[in-house]
Amino acid sequence: MPIFVVGPNDGEPSGGGPIRCRIIEDGTHTQHRLGLIEAMVPPSPASPPQHLHRDHDETFIVTEGKLRFTTAADSVDVEAGSCVTVPAGTAHTFANPFDHAAKFICTLTPDLYVEYFRDLGKLPVSEQGLLDPADIGRTMSAYATEVVR
Repeated sequence: MPIFVVGPNDGEPSGGGPIRCRIIEDGTHTQHRLGLIEAMVPPSPASPPQHLHRDHDETFIVTEGKLRFTTAADSVDVEAGSCVTVPAGTAHTFANPFDHAAKFICTLTPDLYVEYFRDLGKLPVSEQGLLDPADIGRTMSAYATEVVR
């Protein structure tokens, strides 16, 4: 069959800390033009440090709950059904300061950043279940991504 199907319980578990990911498409079937992940973000202060990608764009489609996206000093709260596009070179992060878990699907074009999510799963977590922001930053830097302070 010339199409590839990943069921709702399939894919590759990934990520580290409280944000859990499922790699749906790692670029294998798209000649590395597109990667696709699903992420579950529990209510918590945990979020990636604000960062920018040099070599890929991201689009987030919120499928459950609500998330706060921040770019530079501006923030916007988005609910399920919303789509947020982050072009390469745009500083951003997201968080879930709300009462319920949120989920999103994220496209990565090209698929460069899929390996980052695999690498997050290899990082040590604190007693609180959080990743060290310095470890996250070092991991990001391996994928043409830099932390913006």
